[in-house]
Amino acid sequence: MQLEDGFHDVPAGKLATVVTWLEMRAVPAPRPAPDRDDLSLRRVETPGIEWYRTVFRRVGAEDWLWFSRLVMPEAALAVILHDPGVEVYALRHGGEDTGLLELDFREDGACELTFFGISSELIGAGAGRWLMNRALEIAWSRPITRFHLHTCTLDHPAALDFYRRSGFTAIRRQVEIADDPRLTGHLDARSAQQIPIIR
Repeated sequence: MQLEDGFHDVPAGKLATVVTWLEMRAVPAPRPAPDRDDLSLRRVETPGIEWYRTVFRRVGAEDWLWFSRLVMPEAALAVILHDPGVEVYALRHGGEDTGLLELDFREDGACELTFFGISSELIGAGAGRWLMNRALEIAWSRPITRFHLHTCTLDHPAALDFYRRSGFTAIRRQVEIADDPRLTGHLDARSAQQIPIIR
């Protein structure tokens, strides 16, 4: 469908976000990260749904309205997370899982950075760069020719620039419309107060 230029109404109860797709086709030049002896990364084999959703909420739901994995039926989510081509990692800090890295290798020759995030208390202290360096190492240690992701305007305002500085190039833009998860009961109405609820 071709959209005409100009303003378009978004129905009440819905969210409209601009989604940017990015990719890299070769290993980028490494970007320095501060020494963070307080951070570690652990692979979570066969993640439990409750554990996964807890970390997912901690990283993205309350601040940025991440909701896709919260509205997905548990059985469908388990199929993804337990697929041998999908790898889930937890960023550990202070004895807790405070970050999420999910890599999807199910497409031959490619890896999708499906989810990447850290809890709000770690933002701005180099933890994101530290985690991205680990993601790049893991992804490019496999026989891939494409590493890709998408981000949207619900994410941290610096996310798009962070991905571009990490070596990704924007290749596509879309608008996504979905139910506001604060009105469906999947997220608390106080989540992401910078984004108004329109009933």
